[in-house]
Amino acid sequence: MNKDLVIVLAPDSFKESMTAKEACEAMERGIKKVNDKITCIHVPMADGGEGTMQSLVDATEGNIYSLMVVGPLGNEVEAQYGILGDNETGIMEMASASGIHLVPAEKRNPLITTTYGTGQLIRACLEHGVKRLLIGIGGSATNDGGAGVVQALGGRLLDCDGKELSYGGGELGKLARIDMTCFDTRLKDVIVEVACDVTNPLCGERGASNVFGPQKGATPEMIKVLDESLKHYACLIKEQLGKDVLEVPGAGAAGGLGAGLMAFVNGSLKKGIEMVIEYSGLEEKVKNADMVWTGEGSIDFQTQYGKTPLGVAMVAKKYNKPVIALAGRVGEDIDVLYEKGIDSIFGIMKGVTPLEEALARGRENIEKTAENIIRLINVI
Repeated sequence: MNKDLVIVLAPDSFKESMTAKEACEAMERGIKKVNDKITCIHVPMADGGEGTMQSLVDATEGNIYSLMVVGPLGNEVEAQYGILGDNETGIMEMASASGIHLVPAEKRNPLITTTYGTGQLIRACLEHGVKRLLIGIGGSATNDGGAGVVQALGGRLLDCDGKELSYGGGELGKLARIDMTCFDTRLKDVIVEVACDVTNPLCGERGASNVFGPQKGATPEMIKVLDESLKHYACLIKEQLGKDVLEVPGAGAAGGLGAGLMAFVNGSLKKGIEMVIEYSGLEEKVKNADMVWTGEGSIDFQTQYGKTPLGVAMVAKKYNKPVIALAGRVGEDIDVLYEKGIDSIFGIMKGVTPLEEALARGRENIEKTAENIIRLINVI
C-alpha cells in the first residue's frame, strides 16, 4: 500500500454516541495504528438536521456561542448558534431555541408555541457582522409560520385594533396588518440559506398543520384552526409584502417557518446535505485525496434519500475516488447504495450487545474497524 496515502474522513455523527468530529478522530486513530504515514483529512459532515451546526463549525474551525432566549412556550431556555471559521457566516439550528424536545409531551400545543427564540439567534448572528446565515429548520415545536422570528427581529404583527399578536399559530387568524417599519435592516445585506429537505406546501392536506401538527400535540380541531390561520397569514403576506409563499415547496417545513423565512428575510431553501458539502469545502478536499471514508449510526436503503454517506459518495464519484462507509447498524437492502457510489460498507459492532453499551463503545468500535480496514488494504 502507498504509505503516503491521503484519506478524506467525512462521516456524519453517530447519534447518541459521538459527534462527526469524534468519529473522524476515532477513524484516524485506527488508521494510524497500522500506518502513521497516511494523511487523514477531517471533514465532519451532517445532512442539514441535528448536528449540522456542530459539524460545520468543527469543519471550518469556527466557534459556538450560547444565549438565553425565549423558548417555544415563552419560558427562557439556553440555545446555541455558531460562527464559521470565515467569521462571515452564522449558523444555527432552529430546534436549539424552538425545538420539540424543549416541550414536555403533556404541554405540546402548537396553537401557542413560538419561534421567537429562533429570531433572537438570528439577531445574535447579526451582532457578529455576518454576511451569510445558514439555518437548519428540522425538529420544531411550532406552527406559527415564523411569526415569532418576525417579532424578534422588530416586525409587528397587528390585529384589527392595532394590538400586537401574542405567541403561537393560533393567533395568526387575527392578523390584520404587518408593520415592517422597525424590522432589522441589517438583514437586507445578508444572504440567508435554509436547510430544508421536505417539500410540503404551507397549507392543505400536505401542509404544515395536517402533516406535522399531530406530532406537535395538535388535535384535529387544532389542525383546522392552524391550517386556516396559516392560509390567512399567507394571504396577508401576499397582499402587504407582495410575496406568494402559499404553494412553494418547503414552505410548510417547521410549522411554516420555511414560508416565514422566504417572505421576511428572503431565505432560499436548499437540501441540507448540499449546504454542508458546500460550506465544509468537501469537494476541494476530495479532489486531491486517494480515497474517502464516510459513515453514520445507521445505514440502510433509506440512506439514498439525502443522507450524508450517499451525499459524500456522490462527490467522491465525480473524481473517481473509492468510498468506504462505516455504520453502527447495517440495515436491509443496502445493495442500492453500491449502485450509487459507495464501494464498501462495514458494520462496526463486535457482537450483539445492549444498546447502551454499543453507544458507549462507539469510538472504540470505529477505531478497531478502521484499523482492520487498513490491515486488509495492506495485504491486497
